[in-house]
Amino acid sequence: MKEKSQQGKHYKKQGKKFTKGGKKAEDKTSGLIRLNKYLADAGICSRREADVLIASGAVKVNGKVVTQLGTKVSLSDKVQYGGQTLKREKLRYLLLNKPKGFITTSDDPQNRKTVMSLVEKACEERIYPVGRLDRNTTGLLLFTNDGDLAKKLTHPSHNVKKIYHVVLDKNLTKKDMLSIAQGLQLEDGFIRADTIANVGDGKDKKEVGIELHSGKNHIVRRIFEHLGYKVVKLDRVFFAGLTKKDLPRGKWRFLTPKEVGLLKRI
Repeated sequence: MKEKSQQGKHYKKQGKKFTKGGKKAEDKTSGLIRLNKYLADAGICSRREADVLIASGAVKVNGKVVTQLGTKVSLSDKVQYGGQTLKREKLRYLLLNKPKGFITTSDDPQNRKTVMSLVEKACEERIYPVGRLDRNTTGLLLFTNDGDLAKKLTHPSHNVKKIYHVVLDKNLTKKDMLSIAQGLQLEDGFIRADTIANVGDGKDKKEVGIELHSGKNHIVRRIFEHLGYKVVKLDRVFFAGLTKKDLPRGKWRFLTPKEVGLLKRI
């Protein structure tokens, strides 16, 4: 990234389904669905992971172990995994503007506040957060029971775009901004920001916007700490095409069909 582009621009807040090989995952005319998709829709795992479970003999249909990949089932069939009868749930996609002080986990043995408490009455289906946000990080957090989509959005190969609004304990120098843009060698490998710039009119050098596609843990905080800065506030304002527009802190909403379609095309 050229230095000129770093400093000159200022960041502003802001049908049919197929499996690999072109085969339909769901046959709407016969009412049959592939077993791996049934498991994914039940919130167990992704379709690829479901194939592994099926091949290993961990899945039963109507009381019989099924190991053949590509097996189709109907909604009236009894599908079991781990001794539990599964139910193909309606797929849900929910966006939360996470407040500070909540940890991203389904359950916490220390009884700390979790993000699940903020969405527990949203729907009957079991939904889970896609990725993680630190306890003191705020902003966009997606929840779903769509195992395939969750897997896709968290896999590094899909380069899912994320933008963070960062407030530092001191002014970010031009030299350090350029270093972040060109890339840094951290303890777990090389990392480079897609873009980084000052927020708004750029007068406050403590506030920056940084765009990344990395899914590494605590990556934004670690980038700045590596250069001697402390992150005072961290807010995710953009995730995979979704923004915080009209979504107050601590509130959630379901995605629109258009938004779901865009996510599935990533």
